[in-house]
Order: sequence, then structure tokens, then C-alpha cells
Amino acid sequence: MLHGAQPPATATSDHQSAVAVIGGGIAGLTLALALRREGIDCTVFERSPEPAEVGAGLQLAPNATRLLHRLGVAEALRAVAVLPRALRMRGWDDDRPLATTALGAACRRGYGAPYYTVNRAQLHRVLWEAVGGGQVRTGHRLMGLTEGPEGVDLNFASGARHRAGVVIGADGVHSVVRAWLAGDAPVFSGSSVYRGLVPAGRLPWAADEPEVRIWPGPGRHLVCYPVSAGREISFTATVPADAAGEESWTAEGDPAELAAAYRGWNPAVTRLIGSADVVRRWPLYDRESLAGWVTSRVALLGDAAHPMLPFLAQGANQAIEDAVTLAVCLGRAAEGGAPEAFRRYQELRLPRTTLIQRGARQSTRFLHLRDQLKPGEPRRTRGTADPHGLAGLRAMGWLYGHDAEAIAAAA
Repeated sequence: MLHGAQPPATATSDHQSAVAVIGGGIAGLTLALALRREGIDCTVFERSPEPAEVGAGLQLAPNATRLLHRLGVAEALRAVAVLPRALRMRGWDDDRPLATTALGAACRRGYGAPYYTVNRAQLHRVLWEAVGGGQVRTGHRLMGLTEGPEGVDLNFASGARHRAGVVIGADGVHSVVRAWLAGDAPVFSGSSVYRGLVPAGRLPWAADEPEVRIWPGPGRHLVCYPVSAGREISFTATVPADAAGEESWTAEGDPAELAAAYRGWNPAVTRLIGSADVVRRWPLYDRESLAGWVTSRVALLGDAAHPMLPFLAQGANQAIEDAVTLAVCLGRAAEGGAPEAFRRYQELRLPRTTLIQRGARQSTRFLHLRDQLKPGEPRRTRGTADPHGLAGLRAMGWLYGHDAEAIAAAA
């Protein structure tokens, strides 16, 4: 049992646990698996009545897949994932290759773990089944919390109450736990994204050569890659937006509006967009970095701590790093108990996630050609000096080579 995290026997709440995790998404479920490995019981509270994640694409880099493999889901993950051969930047107007980063076997050799593309809903199902439904309480929407010297009291919309020794907020960019801790609010980024899934048979060029394809262009960009063991092609297309509009992971977008936003782009892009029967559209929100994520008994994790724009494809990866780091810190807590574990977790994670969070914001200058293309200016000559992508792969060592578990254990 984690020292300093036990709920007192005199608690007056309806239920008690040593650790309460708020949010049953990828971050919360990964944390539950990592805590179990450390011998720490937890209860996960999810606001949705049924376990569900939107069926969109997700990139899992070696810094996350090595951790997921150690948590025991390697076989299940491999069954639903795709192993792309490369990440390739292409011209928005002519589809010519611009730059390549090798993935596939070269990435596995270089970093000891694969680079996967997956359907987000299928990854969520893998983690859900690994955790087991008995550990997750669905239909629990957190309304507020009170931290005291002997525990944290949680109040839910249903009227249920819970006393926990410590609470982990893994409840996303609109985190109730973060609102209690920091009192800030998400900020609209000025961009929205359309996401879609297309049967692979409609786009054989994307399925037969599994790659992550990125088309940076004037004021917007589009990414696509195969998921669902190669049965579907996932794409994400950004568009500038003056107002946030409706925020919902399941809100339908207008395919005609999306097609208009990419009119004049190369035929591969326009065919990709035209192949989608349904597209989802939602605004992108961001938050400023916090100076700290923890109190003595409350900590933030994943998007609740450091929401990231998706332009480095690291949001879920960093949440997985967070989860394993926090579990190791809690599992090895000694006399300092949970407060000391939380402090160590924050020291290990905050500098890295702040760097990546800022990098995701800054990458829009490159992806949206703000430095390379001005109105009325002709396209510059382009090409790639590294056609095999090995130099590009080596340049990702700071990101892909990071072993969050080993670093936490050494600390």
C-alpha cells in the first residue's frame, strides 16, 4: 500500500480507495495498468455511461510503445496497429516528396520499439480490456473535490461521493481537476480539424504503401496513414477558423466545406477528402503551461496537465509517459509518501512536456508554410537530400529514444 495514500477509516463518503483516477481515456487506463504493476490499487471514474473513444487515427512513437509493451499489451496492440515504413512530407500542389523520416524496421532497430499508427478507439479497447471493467466506474461525472489533511473528497453529478487518499486528474483538456487546481481555461487555437476514416479499398495507394503522409500547405495541412490493421485510412485536415464553434468529438462536419478548404491542392489530397462518407469537425484548444501540476494529494496527467496541439503527434504519447512515470514514483514512495512522489513526478515530466507542448505550437509555422510561402510568391524549388530518411530518424532521438520508466526508476 502506498504510504500516505490510505483513506482514513473514519471517512464519511460512500466509497473509499487509495488512488482515484478521474478520466477513463487512454491516459487514465494506462495509469491504472501501470499502478497495478506497482502493486497499487486504484479506482477509475469515467463520466461517459459506456466506454467509448472516437474512431480517429493516432500515432504511437517508440517512446510510448516501449512502455505499452512492458505493460503487457504488445500482442493486442500489434493485432490492431499498422507499422508504417516512413513519414514522408509531400508537396501540397504537386505531391512531390519533400523530406523523409524512416520508420518501420529502421525505427525498431534504432530505438528498440516500433512506431505504430492505430485507430484511437481500438487502442482504447485494448487498454480497457487489459484493465478490466471492474476497476472502472462509468457514468461518474466529477463536479468538485475537496482536499483535506487525510484525503480528498470527490462529489459526482449523480450524488455519489468518494474518499481517496490521492486523486489523479486524467480528465482531458477541459479537466475539472485542473480547474480546481489552477483556475485557468482552455484557449481556442484559431484552427479546427476535420477527421475521417476511409475504407482502405477506396485508396489503394495509401494502403499498399503504408506511410504517414503529410502535406504542409498555405495556412493548413493534411495528414493521413493506415490504421485498423490496414483496413482503414485515417486523415486529419486542419482549417483556419475565426470562432471555435461547437466542441464535440462526435459532431459531424460538412464534407463540402472541407473540400472547398483544400480546393486547388494535388489530386491525391482531393481524392482522399472526396472518399470520406462522414467527417468529424472540432476546434483545437490549448492552454498555457503551468508552473506546477501537483498538491500534496492531487496531481494532473496527460491533457489535463499539458494539452498539446496535434502537430507533433505526441499528445497520447506524452500521456503514456506521464502515466508510467507517476506510477513508478508512487510505487517507490517511501517516508515522503505521496507528496514526495508527486514532487518527483513533476520534476521529471514538466520540463519535457513543456518543451514538446511549445514545439507543437511552433510547428505550425512550418506545416502552414508561413516562412516559406507568401501571397503571390511562386513556390520554391524543393527536393529531399535524405531519400531513405535515416538522418531524419536519427534526429528524432531526443523524442523517440526517451525511456520514461528507466528515468523514473533511476531518480
